[in-house]
Amino acid sequence: MMCCSHLAALGLLAQHEPLAPHTTLGIGGCATWWFRPEHEHALLQAMPMITKDMYIFPIGRGSNVLIADSGIDGLVLDLSDLNTLEVSGNTLFAGAGVRMGKIAQLAANSGLSGLEFMATVPGDLGGGVAMNAGAFGQQVSDVLQSVTVLYRDGQVQNLSRRDLDMRYRYTALPQGALILSATFELSHADAASVKQTMRSMRLKRSETQPLSLPNCGSVFKNPEGDFAARLIESVGLKGKQIGNASISDKHANFIVNQGDASCEDVLRLIRLATSEVKKATGIALELEVKLVGCSL
Repeated sequence: MMCCSHLAALGLLAQHEPLAPHTTLGIGGCATWWFRPEHEHALLQAMPMITKDMYIFPIGRGSNVLIADSGIDGLVLDLSDLNTLEVSGNTLFAGAGVRMGKIAQLAANSGLSGLEFMATVPGDLGGGVAMNAGAFGQQVSDVLQSVTVLYRDGQVQNLSRRDLDMRYRYTALPQGALILSATFELSHADAASVKQTMRSMRLKRSETQPLSLPNCGSVFKNPEGDFAARLIESVGLKGKQIGNASISDKHANFIVNQGDASCEDVLRLIRLATSEVKKATGIALELEVKLVGCSL
């Protein structure tokens, strides 16, 4: 058992918390427990109170995840209030709960380049580091200097980029480690030019992605030398709807929630796209979205 009264003193604690409102896709059952520590020190105090056998799932904005309709049997850890953000020289430091768009804006205002792409990536920094998020030819690993992580036993460790084996949409975090913060080494640049690059990226994103409907971002990783969206469109699945979920008719690597879609609706579309692309091209699409409590 967790020491609930002590946890509640360190942040917001809820039981049987619906998770759909905490995700950008708007899908997901309830969490047995949901906890939002009020700051990093509160999280450090709370960790020893969480029993070792309890599953912990960290969440920020809830992008890039598909959560089962049955929810999560464990503790969902909302890191939104780990929101320290500061710049010193060409170094930027951010807590795991800071929105990536906010990080990009501070870098631009400070005349620093390297994080322009974050202006177009929904979600918080912790998730962005965990998946080595990227767009428009940039990615987290290009400028990441180090991350600070927290283990289940309460130990805090600083890891450099070379410790993380970062590759396309992949970061090798230690088992059970939670990201607390990250430090980036950026390049000095003209602030107006950086802001113009960000505006161009945002415009292209709005023109090509279905931002008006709930979605989880890119569903599949792009195969080397190709694009998942092109492959899915090539087999005639653009706009395909199952239940209340559909493959976007604006961008075929997005699945959108048309209203009260279920996790199973989305899984069926994922299975269909995977199967048809494999059959037609021999290419096995690899998921970018993280499946939580569900499987293919």
